[in-house]
Amino acid sequence: MALDPQLLEILACPDTHHAPLDYDPQAQTLTCTECGRIFEVRDDVPVLLLDEARGGPATDDARGGSATQP
Repeated sequence: MALDPQLLEILACPDTHHAPLDYDPQAQTLTCTECGRIFEVRDDVPVLLLDEARGGPATDDARGGSATQP
């Protein structure tokens, strides 16, 4: 069973920018068009929790972003 097209039209990133999401049916993921976070779809239910998303701004900062390394 795939996500309902009408649901896909109204889904948005849960971050403050509320950008649209792109659905990848093969990977069962939704990707934010603005911040790049990837949200899983489990048992045909989108998991739109920022803490469970992959990628995005928090991941870039955790990798060292603009911080200097010794």
